[in-house]
Amino acid sequence: MGDDRGFLKYQRQSPVYRPVDERRGDFREIPVQMAKDELEIQGARCMDCGIPFCHTGCPLGNIIPDFNDLIYQDNWREAINRLHATNNFPEFTGRICPAPCEAACVLGITDPPVTIKNIEMAIIDHAWKEGWITPEPPETRTGKKVAVVGSGPAGLAAAQQLNRAGHDVVVFERDDRPGGLLMYGIPDFKMEKNHVYRRIEQMEAEGIRFQCSVNIGQDITGDQLLADFDAVLLAIGSTHPRDLPVSGRDLDGVHFAMEFLPQQNKVIAGDTISDQILATGKNVIVIGGGDTGSDCIGTSIRQGAKSIAQFELLNRPGQADTSAGHNRDFPWPYYPMIFRTSTSQEEGCDRAFSINTKELIGDDHGQIKQLKTIDIEWYTGENRPKMREVPGSEKLWDADLVLLAMGFLGPEKPGIIEQLGVELDGRGNIVAQDDYHTSVDRVFAAGDGRRGQSLVVWALAEGREAARGIDCFLMGQSDLPTLKTRHDSLAGYRMPLPGNASK
Repeated sequence: MGDDRGFLKYQRQSPVYRPVDERRGDFREIPVQMAKDELEIQGARCMDCGIPFCHTGCPLGNIIPDFNDLIYQDNWREAINRLHATNNFPEFTGRICPAPCEAACVLGITDPPVTIKNIEMAIIDHAWKEGWITPEPPETRTGKKVAVVGSGPAGLAAAQQLNRAGHDVVVFERDDRPGGLLMYGIPDFKMEKNHVYRRIEQMEAEGIRFQCSVNIGQDITGDQLLADFDAVLLAIGSTHPRDLPVSGRDLDGVHFAMEFLPQQNKVIAGDTISDQILATGKNVIVIGGGDTGSDCIGTSIRQGAKSIAQFELLNRPGQADTSAGHNRDFPWPYYPMIFRTSTSQEEGCDRAFSINTKELIGDDHGQIKQLKTIDIEWYTGENRPKMREVPGSEKLWDADLVLLAMGFLGPEKPGIIEQLGVELDGRGNIVAQDDYHTSVDRVFAAGDGRRGQSLVVWALAEGREAARGIDCFLMGQSDLPTLKTRHDSLAGYRMPLPGNASK
């Protein structure tokens, strides 16, 4: 703790974003990095408290007080070493994680918390700029082969850890580029894809092989996979979208969010998309109030939508009662479920809460033209929230494009899941033991496909832990790091995290 009065002397400087009028016209990243000396002052606000609740707020167990102090001391080289000790890809979490660590910051009890997320992003960006990120191939190989199915954050983290343990790793990806949702689910204005590309290049230089445009379960069967590899990790994500079962669902102009968003990412990457779904000049309705819905808003704005409205089934959350962002229902150190405005929503859209879609109405050519809604109210019934319609509150909305961003219902079942016959839980997710081993011998699972739709930081944590489980299975022991010891020692201080948030 370099400055024991830093939290008293310095105020929180929140992340800075490019002006709305400027960023609406392009897909470049929105955040503006602080100056190096300003970030070092922000690091001085860390209290190095006796019980660092930020550790338990972070699923990866990032050693946050250490790297905060290191940048205050201008020791950025050691800061990235400390950050990489727990996080393979800080440039991902530093951009798209909602920062539950900041919600758990002890300083946040009375004051705005430390800007942990911004510091994390600055450390890794500085490390890349200085050339400190280099391939780290293993000194020896074990002769064991592991297949990782899926190249999202869980698959990438597991692959890098397994490779560094000396195993031969092949990552299979059904899309034409690796990265999973990082590549085709996150808009470039939130994270430009050069961050993904250079990590893939690093991993390839370490000896990891990527095979894209390979759909496991179709191009390669489950039996073939088990015959060719000593272990298989399913990091296939939660990609089965929740549908809208109303009249008119089959009209032209009604699409899942994940039909719409990846196309724009591909165009930015240089691909040509025939019949691209575009919001240009259209009245756009986004159904779903989470991060995916927000991404649809930002993309539609940049494509030149005429108008945008976003619907949320739930009530509008309450405001924060403190400067730290907490309220009575979610006091420190819980992640505060409060009313927030995303950068995309800030750019311009109408937001409607407690509203339900009743019907989609088309023209004579089968094209969506209007959407009928009704207001709802929530009440407690049979010990759980229930909703009822508000009589006389029906409303018609003009709609030329309707985007469904209502969450996901687990991994897709046809294909590799059905072929391997892995056990599923009541929500349709893959069941795995503490070591991430599924009900099928030599088959493991991690990420959203196992825990359900969640955060990128949870996916990275699960990938790392699954890699250790696979390493133990193959070798009888493992030197890969684990969070279990840290989490067990802090078990009395663990708190729930926003585990059902989008991305």
